[in-house]
Amino acid sequence: MALAEQELNEIAQVLDQPDAGSTAFAELRRRFPKLVLTRCDASDVTEAPFRSYAAFDLHLLDASEHCAGVTDDPAKATGLILAKRS
Repeated sequence: MALAEQELNEIAQVLDQPDAGSTAFAELRRRFPKLVLTRCDASDVTEAPFRSYAAFDLHLLDASEHCAGVTDDPAKATGLILAKRS
């Protein structure tokens, strides 16, 4: 599933909310049920984030091949990694 600009904007709206740290994961799961969603601590991801927000770094996940990996190409994204920053 590629992420369109409209979907990226909707994701940004969720992650830009003041209470995103406590609600973002559940809200994104509700809005994007076909995307793989993973959450972790920001220190667990060594790649540069696709975008950064107040509480999270957003990484795009490409799990289309045998091994999953981080991508910066929304056309290859099959999921999201929400990396919580302290």
